[in-house]
Amino acid sequence: MDLTRAASVGGFFALRTAPVPEGAHRPLARLYAGETAPLTARIDRVAARLQAPERRVAASIAHLGLAARLWSVALGPAALFGQFPDIAPEALHWDPEHTSPDDLWLADPEAVPGTAERLREAVQYGHLVPLAAAMRRDGNISGRLLWGNAGSALAGAVRELVAWARTNSRPDVAHRARALGAELFDDPDLRTTGAPHTPAFRRRSCCLYYRCPAGGLCGDCVFDAPPVAR
Repeated sequence: MDLTRAASVGGFFALRTAPVPEGAHRPLARLYAGETAPLTARIDRVAARLQAPERRVAASIAHLGLAARLWSVALGPAALFGQFPDIAPEALHWDPEHTSPDDLWLADPEAVPGTAERLREAVQYGHLVPLAAAMRRDGNISGRLLWGNAGSALAGAVRELVAWARTNSRPDVAHRARALGAELFDDPDLRTTGAPHTPAFRRRSCCLYYRCPAGGLCGDCVFDAPPVAR
């Protein structure tokens, strides 16, 4: 399992295996256990950068970015090598002040089988479920929106892998990415987030980015045009 090779797919697929100098990383397990200050700080930074009109808009964008990172660092190696690093919350460290690839580092990475079942256990149950709970402790945000973000992030990771496979003449990687994505979407929490369950995914909820002054519609947005305020 070559994590440097996995990082070549794109920035979201990069995963450090050593602490970032002068970083303030801490295990994500601490966030999930109730230490929400780092998440609050991250949402505050996103809100200021995007001039978000409501906190839940910034919370959604912050959540979407972290969900995309979590799917990517696991699904990428699984599609490329048939295994992925064990990203247990106790070992995966996060710093809200950094962006990829410096936001995450993994202590003592060990390879686990790259099956859909293991990916679901590691990413969906190990991270996305407790992350959603942490987001809702920070403020009022729809669970449907958060699962929509999770589905969008998964479809985006598959899309990036398929594009990389096409460029690098690796149809086997594209096949594994699509197959794993299809199995992962076959879950009650993800199945109804959008369709089709392919790189052409279109979500059934909105991440709210269009509400920012410089925002717009994402490529998989449920809307055809930004809603007009009444």
